[in-house]
Amino acid sequence: MAALRYRVESLNHRAHLLAVTLEIDRPSAKQKLTLPVWIPGSYLVREFSQHLQHLQAFQGGKPLAVRQLDKHRWQVDNDGRRTLTLRWEVYAFDASVRTAFLDATRGFFNCTSLCLMVDGREDEPHALELVHGDLPAGWQVATGLTPSRTDAAGFGHYLAASYDVLADCPVELGTFWSGEFVACGVPHRFVVSGAGAWFDGQRLLEDSRRICEAQIRFWHDSHPPPFDRYVFMLHASADGYGGLEHRNSTALICQRADLPRVLGKGVKPAPLKPTDGYTTLLGLISHEYFH
Repeated sequence: MAALRYRVESLNHRAHLLAVTLEIDRPSAKQKLTLPVWIPGSYLVREFSQHLQHLQAFQGGKPLAVRQLDKHRWQVDNDGRRTLTLRWEVYAFDASVRTAFLDATRGFFNCTSLCLMVDGREDEPHALELVHGDLPAGWQVATGLTPSRTDAAGFGHYLAASYDVLADCPVELGTFWSGEFVACGVPHRFVVSGAGAWFDGQRLLEDSRRICEAQIRFWHDSHPPPFDRYVFMLHASADGYGGLEHRNSTALICQRADLPRVLGKGVKPAPLKPTDGYTTLLGLISHEYFH
């Protein structure tokens, strides 16, 4: 069992609140904790700590004082022997690919927005438990994290070899469309939230497969890529665009109108050339995968 264990659950999705619990075995007597001001692939200082609230610490069931050192670091003095437990809340209402979001329709988060880093223990294995909590029925999970014990919807326990790996694996939650393809022997999953009933998922899968195969061959020739599976997480909105690449996944946002459409009865076959909007989406997919 990992000595650093996070538990993330919805505290109140209508209020956009996530609850996080961290258990630290063998803590330092003056344990420092940090919420990053960075996220992999985005090269600006980020103020994630502004959304963290109600940080509490316990040991042996008794509360301990939490001292804030600066805008994103804290210290908890403890006995240095027994498991140290911390609990806090995160306000999640930023729909970008860099932070965290939760409402009645979907959830998404990067661990750099939620998970305090245990100073001096960054290279140890980290465990993450995703709990359904008060989320609507039928929600599922998509992430590049390694599952260790999960249910059919993906809720349950995941493992990361270090904090860096944890930080590089965003999580998508919701009743998203999901499809799969294999590129050069590697399983790829594509999930899309916010799509309409007219969405042509099979076309997106086929075009994405061709993009991935071309890039794997370009970079690796006949050798396998540095991941054994890959996850695309795409959110389609009324007006949005962007992406952020990660270790074995990518988070994407596109305009809903840019998704490919299934033809209705009596509609002429689609031209071989995609629409300008769909071409833009494929370019975004290719760009982030290339990274």
